[in-house]
Amino acid sequence: MFKNLLSRLNGTPTPDPLSTDDTRLAMAALLVRVARADHDYAPAEVAVIDALLMDRYSLNAAECLALRTEAEELEANAPDTVRFTRLIKDAVPYVDRNSVAESLWRVVLADDQRDDHEDAFLRLVVNLLGVSDRDSGLARRRAQAG
Repeated sequence: MFKNLLSRLNGTPTPDPLSTDDTRLAMAALLVRVARADHDYAPAEVAVIDALLMDRYSLNAAECLALRTEAEELEANAPDTVRFTRLIKDAVPYVDRNSVAESLWRVVLADDQRDDHEDAFLRLVVNLLGVSDRDSGLARRRAQAG
């Protein structure tokens, strides 16, 4: 799974759509990438990532840890964010990408610090996912309220 997704990220053509497992891994790795954007992968962000993954994919703690660990490795080895988000954009319907945007905002807001770099990076990522500015703003408000 990891090698397949990494080869897609590195531009190796693969005709098949992302599998469910690859989509999960790509989503988890994107959450990690956003959390690491400010160069401070805080425990509060890790806790939010775990909670989001457990809820979204109905995982137990061990399954979540395995997915996040693999996602951290993928994120560290993945190329630019444009290709990374394109895979998710192609695999996830728009309505679900709004939920993805909310999850990303939850990670950014997890440590109660709005870092300008992290904020700008998230705005870029949400745009690359094809989520409108309006929907991203609504997702941010839901994340702040939740």
